Amino acid sequence: MLKHILLATDGSAASDHAAAMAVDLARSLGARLTALYAVDPYPYLGMGMGEVSSLGLSYYKQAAQEEAESAHAKVAALCQQGTPVVFNPVVLEERDVVSGIVGYGQAEKADLIVVGSHGRTGVARMVLGSIATKILAESTLPVLVAR
Repeated sequence: MLKHILLATDGSAASDHAAAMAVDLARSLGARLTALYAVDPYPYLGMGMGEVSSLGLSYYKQAAQEEAESAHAKVAALCQQGTPVVFNPVVLEERDVVSGIVGYGQAEKADLIVVGSHGRTGVARMVLGSIATKILAESTLPVLVAR
């Protein structure tokens, strides 16, 4: 039986769809739901930018926090509709977002990871990658991909 569901959220439409599924599943099973918003704490270092301005990094972190709060607010609202679902919002700073999500799920003993998929195919998928695909490949926990 599932007692703890981990939802990887980024506030996108695909993530919102996954959230609705995760909340419905948690509600029907009486499971608790953790909504994890993972953010790269040093986004510019991978772009070959040697120096990062502290002001720019501060603005980035503030924007990421606001986006996380917005994403969590959507999930919290879903959790309050009907029978309430126990909800835990988490913001995780992790350079490798996929490993952060999978590692958090394992450390917190989640029974299931739920993630949305944008449904990209072809060149777009090769260029942009797929967080959902990478989570599927890396996770030892069951993963539900919502499309």
